[in-house]
Amino acid sequence: QVQLVESGGGLVQAGGSLRLSCAGSGRTFGSTVMGWFRQAPGKEREFVAAINWSGLTTYYADSVKGRFTISRDNAKNTMYLQMNTLNPEDTAVYYCARSLRGTMGGNSWYTRDREYEYWGQGTQVTVSS
Repeated sequence: QVQLVESGGGLVQAGGSLRLSCAGSGRTFGSTVMGWFRQAPGKEREFVAAINWSGLTTYYADSVKGRFTISRDNAKNTMYLQMNTLNPEDTAVYYCARSLRGTMGGNSWYTRDREYEYWGQGTQVTVSS
């Protein structure tokens, strides 16, 4: 079974930065679209960013575009989310997810959490004002 483990969360002041990591198991880590989602208390899980198998194609939610950067290093079986200019609205548990597709395809499927097969346990990000 594929295992994903997030790390790098914590408490940060508004305007600060954090880098989240998602370490994956399995020899096919570099073959599929992966994404980051987040869930704030009392809210539904929402899409943050996605990246195709090679790392050459990315997509961001409007709320984080220009502030967050998704990347991956398939040789290390690791995906990253660099988060800059954080604000309190970014406070949430951040989840790493892996799909079974290699490319986005243009129909926004990668923004829907039910399209992902494997999930990490999440890492808490708290941004204070």
